[in-house]
Amino acid sequence: MARKPESPPMPKIPAIDHDAIRELARLLDETGLTEIAIEQDGVSLRVARHAAPAVSRGRAADIPAMVATSPSPAAVLDPAQHPGLVASPMVGTAYRRPEPGARAFVEIGSQVKAGETLMIIEAMKTMNQIPAPRSGTVIQILVEDGQPVEYGEPLMIIE
Repeated sequence: MARKPESPPMPKIPAIDHDAIRELARLLDETGLTEIAIEQDGVSLRVARHAAPAVSRGRAADIPAMVATSPSPAAVLDPAQHPGLVASPMVGTAYRRPEPGARAFVEIGSQVKAGETLMIIEAMKTMNQIPAPRSGTVIQILVEDGQPVEYGEPLMIIE
């Protein structure tokens, strides 16, 4: 009687770790990042937040989708489309103060002149001053002190 050749064993597919997804989603909320990914033991997991709130039937990696019950002032005014947008020129950590405990460089309603320091972004242990691109009034500040920022992320709006 002839034996059938044995087929190679099927690779084991890891189970979805819902707790890890929840933890990464919580980190997105805490840090203000739009995407975070990890890889451990050959398994990678990515959680991303889409800019526009939506309810979708996407994969678990697309969760969380934030749904607002009432529009906030920031949602009404799309910062990316505003002509007075000041965007981050780099990836780093934004600081609104020159040092802990000091007064912020600017607040909402502050009058600024072109070239005046608005905040500092720390990147690779270097403190980079972010100057006002034009004179005007600060109408929105879109980052918190000590918040990680991405390249091109809206920092504030000057009118």
